Amino acid sequence: MKFTVKQIADLLGGEIEGPGDLEIDKIAKIDEEAEEGSICFLANQKYENYIYQTNAAAVLVSKDFIPKKPVKATLIKVSDPYIAFTALLEEYQKILNQLKSQSKQGIEQPSVIGADFQAGDQVYIGAFSYIGANCRLGAHVKIYPHTYIGNNVTIDDHTIIYAGAKIYDDTLIGKHCTVHSGAVIGSEGFGFAPQADGTYKNIPQLGNVILEDYVNIGANTTVDRATIGSTLVQQGVKLDNLIQVGHNVVIGANTVMAAQSGVAGSSKIGKNCIIAGQVGIANSIQIADYTTLGAKAGVNSSIKQEKTVLIGAPAIDYKNFLKSSVIFKKLPELQKRVEELEEKIVNLTST
Repeated sequence: MKFTVKQIADLLGGEIEGPGDLEIDKIAKIDEEAEEGSICFLANQKYENYIYQTNAAAVLVSKDFIPKKPVKATLIKVSDPYIAFTALLEEYQKILNQLKSQSKQGIEQPSVIGADFQAGDQVYIGAFSYIGANCRLGAHVKIYPHTYIGNNVTIDDHTIIYAGAKIYDDTLIGKHCTVHSGAVIGSEGFGFAPQADGTYKNIPQLGNVILEDYVNIGANTTVDRATIGSTLVQQGVKLDNLIQVGHNVVIGANTVMAAQSGVAGSSKIGKNCIIAGQVGIANSIQIADYTTLGAKAGVNSSIKQEKTVLIGAPAIDYKNFLKSSVIFKKLPELQKRVEELEEKIVNLTST
């Protein structure tokens, strides 16, 4: 696929400095060897030196960017290069998905399809897939090979389920969702009742999982079904790879969560939260909207104030954590000083 610099600038609402008729057929990173015919972006000024060396045909830059040396590439000036580059990637992916939709249609064999199956237009079901009874697939849904889908599952329009994903009974998945390989949606929640003899009795998990529209589930991520009711992942949520979401959890709209994080049962996370990698959230925790949790944060109490930024285990205010880190580094020195002071006090009291 080839586009001119002008076509890309028009798409992004950018201003061109340089030839607008150059053709672009690749997307590249500015800090690597960008080939001719590629486009990249400059959002962080520490990478500015690369713009004077790149062979890229065009570079997305901020409107206030003024080169310190000559630049071979055509500049496309936009309000925010990072957001503009993201929009360009989205448009590129949309075109790729359209091409996939045209090339991937129908039901490959061998596949197993249960009774009362319904499917919309241009559905694709890959070989060795299993789909249970009473399932409904919307238009343009793509089910890649070796996927398991249980009974009573609904998957709405334009959703993609990649190879090897497992969708348990009664799961509801909205429009334009993506579930990556190895993900498990709707497995039993971790519910066991301790008995008098020290054993544990399994608590039946009778609920389901609901993924609303535009949800992205990363590879090998697990979202457990509810004990009663629904585990709910609201519209626009993005979950990275290797995440555990417990039973009856609610994740608010447009919240993003990085890899290796875990949310224990019945916790409720607000909308537009940012949760970094390896964060642990205890059970039945309430987290306010627009909360940011730094990497490895351990959250064992509810966060009621919106726009709070926390880090550490247990999680504390980000600024206080930085101050504490400075003190922690000085602990050996402080210990030595305390021991010296104790020795002086002992000497003073003994004379």
